[in-house]
Amino acid sequence: MAYGKLIDYADAAPEARAVMDDIKRARGVPDVNNAWKAMARHPAVMKRFWQRAQTTMAPGALDAVTKELIYLAVSVANGCHYCSASHTALAKKKGATEEQLAEMVEIVGLALEGNSYATFYGQDVDPALKA
Repeated sequence: MAYGKLIDYADAAPEARAVMDDIKRARGVPDVNNAWKAMARHPAVMKRFWQRAQTTMAPGALDAVTKELIYLAVSVANGCHYCSASHTALAKKKGATEEQLAEMVEIVGLALEGNSYATFYGQDVDPALKA
């Protein structure tokens, strides 16, 4: 269920418009997607999230494709269809192949299954794994 309406650029507060402008410039897109239009209802939250996204997804120890695949994996595991669609598109734009996407989703499925067993059996973590 959607929370509130989407805020288009023309109707956005100046603070939200500034974030939208920065997103459009950074991503090279003519308009922001619906996630940002929804978040535009709360410009301060939108700005903080955009700043954190830029910092976290900036070049670092992990390459851009790996970062998108991780975001996508978490989105799939959390069942967020919107984020899964968005970050699949971003991963492809950054160079992810169909083979990488298929392998990533297989790993997500394996991890979810393994996590369910570990949760059910409730075993203690081995001392060697605590190092």
